[in-house]
Amino acid sequence: MASRVQNPIQNRLWLLSFSTSSTSSLCNSVSLKKTRFTNRSLFGKRMPWSSSRRNLYCTCSTSRGSTMDSNTSPSSGRQNAEPFVITTPLYYVNAPPHMGSAYTTVAADAIARFQRLLGNKVVFITGTDEHGEKIATAAAACGCSPAEHCNVVSQAYRTLWRDLGIAYDKFIRTTDHKHEAIVKEFYSKVLANGDIYRADYEGLYCVNCEEYKEEKELLDNNCCPIHLKPCVAKKEDNYFFALSKYEGFLGKMLSENPEFVQPSFRLNEVQSWITSGLRDFSISRASVDWGIEVPNDAKQTIYVWFDALVGYISALLNDGEQPNLQTAISSGWPTSLHLIGKDILRFHAVYWPAMLMSAGLQLPKMVFGHGFLTKDGNKMGKSLGNTLEPTDLVQRFGPDAVRYFFLKEVEFGSDGDYSESRFINTVNAHLANTIGNLLNRTLGLLKKNCRSTLAVDSAIAAEGNTFKDAVEMLVTKAKTHYETLALSSACEAVLEIGNAGNLYMNQQAPWSLFKQGGAASETAAKELVIVLEAMRIIAIVLSPVTPSLCLRIYNQLGYTEDQFDAITWSDAKWGGLKAGQVMAQPKPVFSRIENQIEDGNAGETVKAGSKDKENINQNKSAIEV
Repeated sequence: MASRVQNPIQNRLWLLSFSTSSTSSLCNSVSLKKTRFTNRSLFGKRMPWSSSRRNLYCTCSTSRGSTMDSNTSPSSGRQNAEPFVITTPLYYVNAPPHMGSAYTTVAADAIARFQRLLGNKVVFITGTDEHGEKIATAAAACGCSPAEHCNVVSQAYRTLWRDLGIAYDKFIRTTDHKHEAIVKEFYSKVLANGDIYRADYEGLYCVNCEEYKEEKELLDNNCCPIHLKPCVAKKEDNYFFALSKYEGFLGKMLSENPEFVQPSFRLNEVQSWITSGLRDFSISRASVDWGIEVPNDAKQTIYVWFDALVGYISALLNDGEQPNLQTAISSGWPTSLHLIGKDILRFHAVYWPAMLMSAGLQLPKMVFGHGFLTKDGNKMGKSLGNTLEPTDLVQRFGPDAVRYFFLKEVEFGSDGDYSESRFINTVNAHLANTIGNLLNRTLGLLKKNCRSTLAVDSAIAAEGNTFKDAVEMLVTKAKTHYETLALSSACEAVLEIGNAGNLYMNQQAPWSLFKQGGAASETAAKELVIVLEAMRIIAIVLSPVTPSLCLRIYNQLGYTEDQFDAITWSDAKWGGLKAGQVMAQPKPVFSRIENQIEDGNAGETVKAGSKDKENINQNKSAIEV
C-alpha cells in the first residue's frame, strides 16, 4: 500500500524558520568534512544570519509558527494573498523530452490548475537546464554548437508542453542572461559567507548524475544505481561548497518541519543521508567550457547543480526587470512546492536547502519526490535508451487520454508501470464510457423529449434527492485529495460521480417515464436535469486533469469557452444549471480508441479496447435513448 500525504497542502505550506540562537550554536558545533581533499584554501568571511523578519534574504525567525512577513498588514493581522509557486525540475537538454519529464509536468499542471480553481494566484515554473558536460558532448555528436543544440531541444520541450495543454507561467532557460546574473550574485553571497573553497578532488564520477559517487552506493563494476552505467575515475581542481557545515541545520530543520519532504516515506531517506554524514561537493568544473564562468576565475565554470537550482529563483524575474536576487525573490520566493522525481531528491532536499541557508534565503515550503514511470518493469530514461515517447502518445491518443492515464493510474509519489493495453482499456472505460457515454445519452434523451432545453432548475429538481447528496460528498472528497496531492484518488472520486450517474440513470429509467407521458414525463425531464448537473460538476472537478475534455463537456452543456475559463471550485456546488438553458446537440466528447495493437505474447493483432467491452455493455445495458 502506497503511503499518502495526509494534511491539506495549504495547511502545511508554511514558512520554514529557525531561531537565531539555535542557528548560531549549530553553526559553531559543526566542522567541515573534506574527505580526500588537498591544497585547501578557505577564503571569504561568513555572513551572519539576520534576525529581521522583513529582510528579504532572511531565513531566521524568532518564533517557529509565526506567519508575519512583508506581505502582512500589522494593523489587520491578515496576510495578503501570496502566490502559490510550483516548479518542475529544469529539464536537462542532452536529448528530447521523454515521458518521465512529461509526467512530472502534467502533474504540476494539474496541481497548478486546481490552485487556480481555488482562486489562488499561481506561478507555475518550468524550464530547461542547458549547461554542462553532457550538453557539450551531445551537441558535438550532432555536429552543432552547444547553443544551437540547446535551442532545438528547449523548443521541443515547449512544443510538447503546448501539445499536452501545460499552462505554465514561467519558462526559464539557464542560458538566459538574467539567469547568469542571478547565479553569479548567488555564488558571491555563498562565497562571502565563507562556504566556498578550492581543493583537489579525486573520485568516481557519474556523468549522467553530474555527481561524484561513493563506492558503497555503487553496483558491480562501479555502476551508478540510477543510470546503470560505470562511473569514471576523475581528478579535478575545483571549488567546493561546504555542505558538511549545514549537517546540523538540516537535521534540525527536518526534525522540526518533517513535512518539508513529501511523500512522508521519503523523509527517512533524506534523514538517513544527513545522519550518515554529508560531504562537501564540487560546484565548478575546470574541464567544461559550456557553463557560467566562476566569478574572478575564468578558467572554471559553475557546476551544473549550483547553476540549475538557482533557476527556480531567476525564473521569477519579469521581463525588463533588473536581474538581481532581491528583485527576483520579491516576485514570489519562497516556492510553495518543488515537484521532482525521486532520483534528484538529494539535490533538492539536502544540497539546495543548504545552499539557500548559506546565501541567507528562505527555504522552499515543500519538496515532493514522485516515483518513476517504468516500462517493462524498468525505469524509463534517456540514458537507458528505453523511453516512452510522449509526443507519439499525444499524437495517437490525444492529451486528455495521456494526462488522465498517468495521473489516475499511477499513485502519486509511487512508481507506476505503463502498458498500452492497460492505457487503452482505462481511458476507454473511464472517459469514453463512464463519463462520455453518460453525457451523450442524456443529451440524446433531452433532445428527443425536451428539445434540448432544461425544464427546471437543477437545485429544484434535486430537492431531497440522495443522489445530489452523494455528488456533493464526492466533490468534497475530490477537493481533499487534490489538496493532499493524491491525484489518483481525486480522479477516482470524479469517476465515482460518473458511476453514480450511470447507476442513477439505470434506476430511474427516464426513457420509460417519457413513454408514459403526463406527470411521469415531467419527472423524467427532472431526472435528466439532475444527471446533467452532475456532468457539469464533473467538468469542473476533473478540469485540472483533463482540461480539454472538460471544456468539451462544458460546451455540450451550453456554456462558452470564456465561461469555462472563468469557473472556480465554488462553481462545483450543486445548482448551476437553470431552467430554460439550451444544451448543444449531442456529440461524443471522447471517442473510443479503436487502434490495432500487437499482442506481444502471441504476436497476433488484436483490437484495442476489446477487453473493456463487457464492462461498457454492463454499464450502458439499461440506458437507452
